[in-house]
Amino acid sequence: MDRFRKALDFCIRHQTTLSYSIVSLLTAGSEHIFSSVVFKCPCNSGNMLYGSSFLLAPAFVLLLLGYMVSARTWRLFTGTCSPEKHFQRSPWGACASFCQLLVLMTAKASVAPLTWIAVALLGADFYECAASGSNMTASLLHKFNGNYTQEMLFKMPCNKELSAKISSEWVSLQAQSQLIGWFLIASIVTVSLISTCVTRCCSPVSYLQLKFWKIYSKKEQELFEIKAKEHATKLAERNTNCFFEATDPAPFHTPSNEDWQKISILYTFNSQEQYYSMIHKYVSTNRGSSAKFNEEGQDLSVLAFVDETHTSVSGL
Repeated sequence: MDRFRKALDFCIRHQTTLSYSIVSLLTAGSEHIFSSVVFKCPCNSGNMLYGSSFLLAPAFVLLLLGYMVSARTWRLFTGTCSPEKHFQRSPWGACASFCQLLVLMTAKASVAPLTWIAVALLGADFYECAASGSNMTASLLHKFNGNYTQEMLFKMPCNKELSAKISSEWVSLQAQSQLIGWFLIASIVTVSLISTCVTRCCSPVSYLQLKFWKIYSKKEQELFEIKAKEHATKLAERNTNCFFEATDPAPFHTPSNEDWQKISILYTFNSQEQYYSMIHKYVSTNRGSSAKFNEEGQDLSVLAFVDETHTSVSGL
C-alpha cells in the first residue's frame, strides 16, 4: 500500500511529463501501424503526393486535435464573439496577448505531430516514397549518374534490388530520411531546453513559490469541482422538487453571468497585486467590483498552468 501511494504521488507530481510521454508513445505506435499495414507506395507518378500525405496529413490532424483538447483554447475563445462581452485591453495589447497564447498552445499541441514526423522519418517509408516521386531527386540522380531515369526512380520503393543498386552508387533515400529525422529530434530537444531555460529565467517568482503556486492551483481545482457539483446538485434538487410538488422555489443564490465571465478571463500576472488565480483575484477585489480587478499584468509562459485549472470541470 505504501509503494502504491509513492507511485501515485510520483505520477501526480510528474503528470505533465507522463502525459506527454504517453501521447508520444501512442503516436509512435500509430505510425508503426500505418507504415506496416495501411501504407502502400503506388510506385508511379503519384509517389510524391502519396508519400507526403502520409507524412504530413496525420501530423496536421494531430495538431488540430491538440488544439481541440487544450483547455486554454476554449478558455480563450468561449464567448469571445458575444455582444455582452467587453474587452478592457487595447487592440494592440489584445493582439499581442493572443499571439503569445497562440505560441504557447501551438507548442503544447505540437508534441504529437512532431513525434509522428520524427518517427516517420526514422522509419523512412513515407519519405522514400515521396522523394522517389520528386523531380529534384530525379535531376540530382541524373547528374550523378545518367543511367537512371525518372521511371526507374518511381519503381525504387517497390523494387528492393533496384533500390539497393541505386543506393550503392548514391546516398540512399532511407539514409536521408533518417538523418533528417535525427536532426529534427535534436532540434526539438534543443529548442525545448532553451525555451524552458528562458522562461524559468524570466520567472517573476522563485522556485519554491512556483512549486507552492502549482500546489494551490491543483487544490483550488479539486475544491472548485467539489463545490460546483454540490451547488449544481442543490439547484437541481430545488427545481425538481418545485416542479413535482407544484410549489414556489425558495431563494437560491448562484453566480451571475458576469461573475462567471470574470473568473473565466485569462490570467495575467501583476507583481503589485499578486493573485494565484482569477478566483483569488475575484475574491480579493470585492467580487471583481474593485478597480484593481481590471488592472492588467504581464502574461508569462512560465505561469501558463494557471489558466489550465478546472479542466476536469469543463471536460476539455
